[in-house]
Amino acid sequence: MRQRPTLLAAIAVLGATVACGGPADGRIELTIGTFTEFGYEQLLTEYEAAHPGIKIVHNRTGQGGPYHQALFTKLGAGSGLADVQAVEEGYLADVLARPALFHNLEQIGPATADRWLDWKYQAAKAKDGSLIGYGTDIGPLAMCYRKDLFAAAGLPSEPEAVKPLFASWQSFFAAGDQFVAKSGGKAWFDSAAQIFNAMHNQLDTGYFDRQDRLTVEQNPAIRQNWDQVTAAVARGQSAKLVAFSNEWNSGFKSGAFATKTCPAWMLGVIKEQAGAGNAGKWAVTDAFPGGGGNWGGSFLTVPKQSRHPKEAAELAAWLTAPEQQVKAFLKAGTFPSQVKALTAPELLGGTDAYFGGVRSGELFATQARKVGKAQYKGPGDGKIQENASTPALQTVEQGASAREGWQRFVDSAKKLAK
Repeated sequence: MRQRPTLLAAIAVLGATVACGGPADGRIELTIGTFTEFGYEQLLTEYEAAHPGIKIVHNRTGQGGPYHQALFTKLGAGSGLADVQAVEEGYLADVLARPALFHNLEQIGPATADRWLDWKYQAAKAKDGSLIGYGTDIGPLAMCYRKDLFAAAGLPSEPEAVKPLFASWQSFFAAGDQFVAKSGGKAWFDSAAQIFNAMHNQLDTGYFDRQDRLTVEQNPAIRQNWDQVTAAVARGQSAKLVAFSNEWNSGFKSGAFATKTCPAWMLGVIKEQAGAGNAGKWAVTDAFPGGGGNWGGSFLTVPKQSRHPKEAAELAAWLTAPEQQVKAFLKAGTFPSQVKALTAPELLGGTDAYFGGVRSGELFATQARKVGKAQYKGPGDGKIQENASTPALQTVEQGASAREGWQRFVDSAKKLAK
């Protein structure tokens, strides 16, 4: 959800998605813009084969933050977007605030209202009632960890045995202290921001309440999470890596950290970055501190800029159908949001050899059932995570005090919320 491209590079990629004309052979050219890993490469080839009049150009970028900044730049400019544009849940509220710039998929697309979990479907409805996005994945949370590093530090290493370590955030950080002490100072987790974001996503509302008022200072749970994470940083638990940077990517392969907060889509990231040589060293267990939660999940939209909105809506509907979402999960770990897909034998019965033969579909289906409802995120929520909380936590990892970092977080959030 991942290399970090510059904003200009991301804008250039999004700009390249505009079709200036169809292919020379007369086919309709559809462009689709996604970020990180959706598992769509083979599916798009399959769609082209079944639709000989369609040519698809897939523009996939790295990190979600710069991708969405570029998306909103092009949205404001009135040109530059793809026919089908992916939007991550943290930025969906900003899209829903501009429904006139997107097609109502219930008007131009196939009938799909009963396809999704209800909360996923409702999340994409604008205040005027229009359906702005077709839901792709959700991100039920589990915990991934390095079995070999656990064993070397004298900690239990089998998936069932490690569950007590991940029963709560208190037990998680206590196990981190044990690991740091017994491993000679190795890091327990990758970055403070990754832990904080997972904790934050377990709250009922994000950085805004349901009246879209900023609540960073008013919500005591946000400060409690901050204090727990920054205290763990001070005790040496963080590898102090910037998520989706080259160093973070390399850290999966080198064993730079022992645990990783693991929404379903993270399995694909781990496989890609850790590589074949680490197959079997990484494991995943159906436990998560605090009982579970959802992190991530996206939607496919059709901007009004599209030259082929009907065909674009048909492609988006096909990609988000249960059958395709099961295939995307088996390819990249993007967990389906469709009711029918959650009971598919291919989802529940498949095993993942990279993670020791675990039934990952069944595991994340179990974790998905622990999610009560989607967190409410107001307009600007994604920007605050990307440009306020994450940079502030990075300053703490670089030596600033927890209090100094908190004040930077609060001040940045207030500026972004204006």
